[in-house]
This record gives sequence, structure tokens and C-alpha cells, in this order.
Amino acid sequence: MLVLGIDPGTVVAGYGLVDNSDGNLRMVAYGIVKSSQKLSPAERLSKLYYGLKEVVERYQPDVVAVEQPFVSNNVSTAFAIGRAQAVAILVAANQDIPVFEYSPAKVKHTVSSYGASSKEQMQQMVKLQLNLAELPQPADAADALAVALCHISETHYSNLIGEQPKRSKK
Repeated sequence: MLVLGIDPGTVVAGYGLVDNSDGNLRMVAYGIVKSSQKLSPAERLSKLYYGLKEVVERYQPDVVAVEQPFVSNNVSTAFAIGRAQAVAILVAANQDIPVFEYSPAKVKHTVSSYGASSKEQMQQMVKLQLNLAELPQPADAADALAVALCHISETHYSNLIGEQPKRSKK
């Protein structure tokens, strides 16, 4: 199973592909789709759409796992990230790829066993779990790899207990 993890953002969105086809975790690719704050929100979302579409067409993942927006004090930031999340879901839906969503706390807890891990701790855990020579950079790409790892772990757990992971509603 090839999983595309996405850490949505309107200026920088991370993506990471992890393969688990043979039972071993293998990092396939990771990176970012970058835009400019000088662009209008619509232009940034369009750039995100076409950037993620290119990743999906190139790697043809079996599943897409997207991190849900974290809502804190800045509601406008949460709305912007929600729009980016919607774009990521749309890219997958347009290719008939199943989409799963995970909260930031769920991703952190699943990957590092601590729901309040720092970005640095997450990068270190991603490096260890994927047996990478260096920390994945930038942090947005490392977060996307963590989302993919979270989905693989949730799928494995669900298979053990005989349930299906919960998909996003269409």
C-alpha cells in the first residue's frame, strides 16, 4: 500500500509518500508545494491543487491521508488550513483515491506515543521509523510523512481487530 500523507497549508503544504507493500516501511518521496503570500487566496489554492495533482499523478498512491486543521486562538488561520485540506481531499476524490483524515494529536500520538510532541521530536521519530540517514526537511514534509505513517499504523491496528479505518465522508 502506497500512502500519500499531506500536511495542508496555503503557503507551504507538505507531502510524503510511504510504501508498506511488503510489510516494511519505505519512504518513496517527500517535499513541499510552495506558494507565495503575495498571491491571492484563490491563486494559492489553485497552485496547491495543481501541485498536489502532479504528485498524485506521478506516484499514484493507493490512499491519501490528510492532517486536519488545528484550531487554536487564530480562527482565520484554521479556516485557511481547512481550505487547503479541502483542496487536498478534492485532488484525491477526483482520482477516486480513498481519503482518511487524522487530527494533529492523533498523528503525534501514533508516531511518537506522545500527543504533544514538538516538530523536532516528530522529525526524529519519522527519521527513525523510516530508517532515513537525515532528518526529513522541511518540517512540513516531515509532518506529511508522519501523517502517512499514522495511516499505516491505524490500518495495521484496524486489520488486527477486524475493522476498517474510518474514511472521510464523500
